[in-house]
Amino acid sequence: MDKSSIKIRLMKADDFDAVVGIDEKISKASRPDYYQMKFERLVQSKDYLPTSLVAEDQGGKVVGFVMGELYIGEYGISQEKATLDTIGVDPDYQHKGIGKRLINEFIDHLMTLGVKKINTLVNWNDSKLIQFFSANQFTLSGTINLERNI
Repeated sequence: MDKSSIKIRLMKADDFDAVVGIDEKISKASRPDYYQMKFERLVQSKDYLPTSLVAEDQGGKVVGFVMGELYIGEYGISQEKATLDTIGVDPDYQHKGIGKRLINEFIDHLMTLGVKKINTLVNWNDSKLIQFFSANQFTLSGTINLERNI
């Protein structure tokens, strides 16, 4: 597959089923409620700037996606920061540079919005995802994610 045969564009509400389907193929779990919440906030809400992207093949099939949000004052963080919270590439299209292209386009898009830093969270035991983000120039941050079981 030629890299030019993949088009990256802003996510639309019509992409919901494709995104849920890709995530289900990757995670082996169905999470439509999670994506419904994400789509309501990131695609349909007028309160958020569009930041999420999809990758399409030549036939218009969505084969990957990246989702994130701008911080607009949450936790005292300026708008110069954003988060990348969900990324997925259809397993049939993995290892073809699509994830890297999605991240690069996501970063370019955020830079036009004035973002200077992007954060993401990865499970400590997910070595493949850590390696993927490391290969895409993500490094350990100066913050610690804390949790408490209740």
